[in-house]
Amino acid sequence: MNSVKLIGRLAQDPEVRYTKTGKAVCSFTIAVSRSFGAPGQEQRESTDFIPIVAWGNLAEMCGNNLAKGHRVFVEGRLQVRSYETTDGQKRRVTEIVANFVAQSMESSNSNSSSSSSKPVDFGQFGRDVIDEEIPF
Repeated sequence: MNSVKLIGRLAQDPEVRYTKTGKAVCSFTIAVSRSFGAPGQEQRESTDFIPIVAWGNLAEMCGNNLAKGHRVFVEGRLQVRSYETTDGQKRRVTEIVANFVAQSMESSNSNSSSSSSKPVDFGQFGRDVIDEEIPF
């Protein structure tokens, strides 16, 4: 089973692009905090920056409604893909392909570039399954 659920804050504004066939794809990174340390000892905190990709209607919703600093819940799957750069170097990317994104109704942090905008709850969007994405 390949299922990922994360809660974090957007590290930058989302970027929406379109494929040659006109399909929307949105990329953004969320900062997710985690605690670690031996039991009974002081816990330390670290932040992971997780790349997220959303497709289709969900991509457009993310691009239109999310901004740096917004707190979001992301549900999706882990994907590892490889590609070759124009100069022949092989690259490997690990990312979350979102199938559901919901913005927290709590206000974004004061450092947000859009702190004056109201968070929008768009949890009803994003559960569409696109035939192109089904691997069988």
